[in-house]
Amino acid sequence: MTIGHGAIAVAFDMDGLMFETESIYWKSAEILLGRRGHEYTQEICDAVMGRTPEFAFRYFIQTFSLSEDWRSLQRESEDIFVELLKDGYETQPGFPELLDLLEERNIPRCVCTSSARRVVTEVLKKDGIGERFDFVLTSDDITRGKPDPEVYQLAARRFGVEAGAMLVLEDSSAGAASARSAGAPCCMLRAEHNFNADFSNAVAVVERLDAPELVALLAPCGKDA
Repeated sequence: MTIGHGAIAVAFDMDGLMFETESIYWKSAEILLGRRGHEYTQEICDAVMGRTPEFAFRYFIQTFSLSEDWRSLQRESEDIFVELLKDGYETQPGFPELLDLLEERNIPRCVCTSSARRVVTEVLKKDGIGERFDFVLTSDDITRGKPDPEVYQLAARRFGVEAGAMLVLEDSSAGAASARSAGAPCCMLRAEHNFNADFSNAVAVVERLDAPELVALLAPCGKDA
């Protein structure tokens, strides 16, 4: 799948893509499961990466035969995560430069994340980054999470463009599959946290978000190009 004349809109995943927050999710899951005598492993991480809170916490319940409901686990996990955020977190390499470039080229942009609204609001407070996006879609805005295409189909409609003209930036297998099913080209970020990801649905794989291969997929001046 390719973009004919460059993307005229860009949809960003958030965790692990814009920010190095996957380590915080790992720690919060470690604490959550540790309180119940269980261990969070790479296998479990791979199974839930990029998925909605409902999927993740139902997976925990099934895997460890927990008696709690998924929403109570979500609330506890979010409390832990928000507290851990206070220790700080970094942006991924090239993200600030890419955001500047999109603004310079007048290319609309949004966030499409599987995380819950409460968590997303806190993460996007960093450096006022949330204010630099046209809109934000979270797990609270959809009924079917990634790898279902719903979130990226909704984003394309909000932008008022065909999905094929919207570049999706992802770091998870579920996210890339969601983009492909929506008909949107996807560029994936390869990083330390997603070495087990399936990159086969990506039109490009980069190690920085300002990589030339990614920039080449963008329209020179956005919609007016």
